[in-house]
Amino acid sequence: MEEKGCSSQSCEKSSCEGCPSKQDPQSFLEETNIYSDIKNVIGVVSGKGGVGKSMVTASLANLLAQRGYRVGIMDADITGPSIPKMYGLKGPAQGDDQGILPMITENDIKVMSINLLVENEDAPVIWRGPVISGVVKQFWKDVIWGELDYLLVDMPPGTGDVPLTVFQSLPVDGIVIVSSPQDLVQMIVKKAYHMASAMNIPVLGIVENYSYLECPDCGKRIHVFGESHIHEIAEELQTNVLGKMPIDSKFASLADAGKFSEAHNHYLEETVPVLVACGKKKA
Repeated sequence: MEEKGCSSQSCEKSSCEGCPSKQDPQSFLEETNIYSDIKNVIGVVSGKGGVGKSMVTASLANLLAQRGYRVGIMDADITGPSIPKMYGLKGPAQGDDQGILPMITENDIKVMSINLLVENEDAPVIWRGPVISGVVKQFWKDVIWGELDYLLVDMPPGTGDVPLTVFQSLPVDGIVIVSSPQDLVQMIVKKAYHMASAMNIPVLGIVENYSYLECPDCGKRIHVFGESHIHEIAEELQTNVLGKMPIDSKFASLADAGKFSEAHNHYLEETVPVLVACGKKKA
């Protein structure tokens, strides 16, 4: 759709001075709630489902909170929300004329998810893309996040409506891409990377999940999903490997029990300085 003030269908930034994107490159950004002060927004993305994106989001949130940062999680995976279950949170979230209050985990992480607003958390969300995108905007505009050092956005898989909405509507400072060793996933990692690049969103690096299984008896590493090529992919894309997570049943057990606030994912500790550096660079 043609923007007002732009007379040509293909707007050349160097010549179309009337185009809003020329005058204000942040013209698509939504205003946050007036009671929110969010310093850094980090997206956690994946090219496909089932690679442990929510596990990585929650792990990074825990690590940041353990270091004294004020952290929130926006569960933007509207049709497949899992963050509340991992932390044992149940709605309904409360609110008033000023906005919606996020729920708070045992380790003081603020969370907002569609499962905290619906009557039955098991009911499917059967909505079309524009409605889902509208909900994500509401999570930004209507939720009273208060003062946060980091808001982590757990995005749905793929490169569809919601990632596009987040990249355009929220002031995303960088993204972490979650992958697994399969060749198919590596191909889709490139799609996520190139989408972010096209939207001028910095890619902070890649986390590989399901990298290996460690034998509890002999300690041998078993590559269940094949040998890792994550370093080759990162080199090709000129980005960093932020961590490699094995298949570790204790994290799944904590998530299933709703006690993920107790999790300390040391496999991702090297990611925290990258997130902190991203915030300092912005400041």
